[in-house]
Amino acid sequence: MFKKAVFLFLIFLVMACEKREKPQVSIIPRPEKYWVSSNTINFDRKTRIIYEDPNPALRLMADDLALQIGKHAAFTPEVVALSQAKSIGNDITLTINLADSAYGNEGYKMEHNGMKFLSIQANNAKGIFYGIQSFLQLLPSVGVEKPDEIVLPSIYIEDKPRFSYRGMHLDVGRHFFPVSFVKQYIDLMAMYKFNTLHWHLTEDQGWRIEIKKYPKLTEVGAWRDKTIVGHQVNENKVFDNLRYGGFYTQEEIREVVDYAALKQITIIPEIEMPGHSLAALAAYPEMGCSGGPYQVAGEWGVFDDVYCTKEQTFTFLEDILTEVIGLFPGTYIHIGGDEVPKTRWKNCPSCQKRMKSEKLKTEQELQSYFVRRIEKFLASHNRRIIGWDEILEGGLAPEATVMSWRGITGGIDAAQMGHDVIMTPGDVCYFDHYQGDSDHEPLAIGGLTKVSEVYAYEPVPEELSPNRFKYILGAQANVWTEYLTKPEDVTYMVLPRMAALSEVVWSPKEKREWSAFYKKLPYHFALYKEMGLHYSQSVNNLYFRIKLDENKVNQLNIETEIPDAVIRYTTNDSMPSVNSKKWIKALPAEEVNTIHAAAFIDGKQIGEVFSKTISK
Repeated sequence: MFKKAVFLFLIFLVMACEKREKPQVSIIPRPEKYWVSSNTINFDRKTRIIYEDPNPALRLMADDLALQIGKHAAFTPEVVALSQAKSIGNDITLTINLADSAYGNEGYKMEHNGMKFLSIQANNAKGIFYGIQSFLQLLPSVGVEKPDEIVLPSIYIEDKPRFSYRGMHLDVGRHFFPVSFVKQYIDLMAMYKFNTLHWHLTEDQGWRIEIKKYPKLTEVGAWRDKTIVGHQVNENKVFDNLRYGGFYTQEEIREVVDYAALKQITIIPEIEMPGHSLAALAAYPEMGCSGGPYQVAGEWGVFDDVYCTKEQTFTFLEDILTEVIGLFPGTYIHIGGDEVPKTRWKNCPSCQKRMKSEKLKTEQELQSYFVRRIEKFLASHNRRIIGWDEILEGGLAPEATVMSWRGITGGIDAAQMGHDVIMTPGDVCYFDHYQGDSDHEPLAIGGLTKVSEVYAYEPVPEELSPNRFKYILGAQANVWTEYLTKPEDVTYMVLPRMAALSEVVWSPKEKREWSAFYKKLPYHFALYKEMGLHYSQSVNNLYFRIKLDENKVNQLNIETEIPDAVIRYTTNDSMPSVNSKKWIKALPAEEVNTIHAAAFIDGKQIGEVFSKTISK
């Protein structure tokens, strides 16, 4: 009897082990390769962070990792140099000893070694940093009571990025954001392994960077007397009539640049030229074609007044760029080059004289001359230019890198010519667009770019010749701030779309899967909440669409981004439940007065109830 009982108990244990599920891993962006088992690794008060020395960068990363663990647990690991560690227990090791070129400069390997300690290895400090970001996303949510022990799944990761350029943009020209928020934005970028911040520092509506040789750029150009309220209309525009502005001192710029470097992020400053320059012209009107007077713009759009092409202007811009170069150690300087009306140039004696002396036939060629001249100056200072895809017009400067924003055509053309390209098409990479129906969203500039659309984006165009794929450096999301006035407005627009783009630019194309990504979002929503961030859950929204069918009859359809969701609805005053009608196909709109709908997975409601009343 005893032997039989033992035998049955052993069978029960085997069955229990077989049924034991592997834990959910919610790392974004998805690692290139990873394995997770039902085994665990435990960290407690004995756990140390052991870093390879002498390496000051690793020491800083180890210190920060210990602090981050301390936010989740009732202990903060001791930080110890490898040369001083006599033995290794349930520790975390950070070492630059991978010696494998396949991982490049940013790849890493994470391994639960011999069921004992966790190692993060890389070829250099960048890889270690990205390995740490993945580790941090394994940690449990911060609770009211911090545990004495952290239990994580036993995991093995081999990871490296798909693209070398992984960018986020921040416009501080339309609305200004303090240094504290710029750092927070950098933190979010680092969490998702972005490596480039495109900092849009000058605009028609404000000049945001101190230039010591030209103090009026910030004394005058950093401030506007009014700002338009709401969306622009052709008539009856309303302004708030409030003075608005701000700028970063050079000391603050250096502070941000240094902070970004700690997070393995390079900052590319954008100094707009020859267009989007009203703020600078308001400060120094002699740099324009008419001589002014000019005003810092209080509304959005494109303005006819741009920099003149006379010699004085080039001296002015070269002086500015000299100071900018001294603040930003990266290779690239972004010069804008977009949306340049030629109206003033056509009627400007100085510009027409320039065209004649340089044998230029059109004002488009004059813009190309402008860009080439600035490129030559920057090249003499070991810098390269990036410009929006308009810089293709009239001929592209020899070493220019193109940001393709007006769709993908500019990127294709530039890559076919052998120029480096960063893809940032407006339909999927403009995060100032609505991410849900405008009826349920805060005011935005327009458009609709859903999280799933960002996730589905492929930066390498099908139309591009395979031997030109190498010129697509990566992709970037742009955050224009006409209607984003506060930090929480920005975080709402980028989260979780930033997370979606991170998988586009980091993870292997063939391993991206929308349903798997969606399942990771609850963990990241919890992270945002812990961080006190305002974020969007519009990915859980329903979308009502009314379209004419082939018989010219309006059909009502309901769409969702939620994978495997069942939509249930009512057409009376009751709210939908798991027992309500299941949405199967479109209904004639004329048959519906008011409809209420919600999404369900496994009988559980996801998100809110959405309603629509149809006008007859």
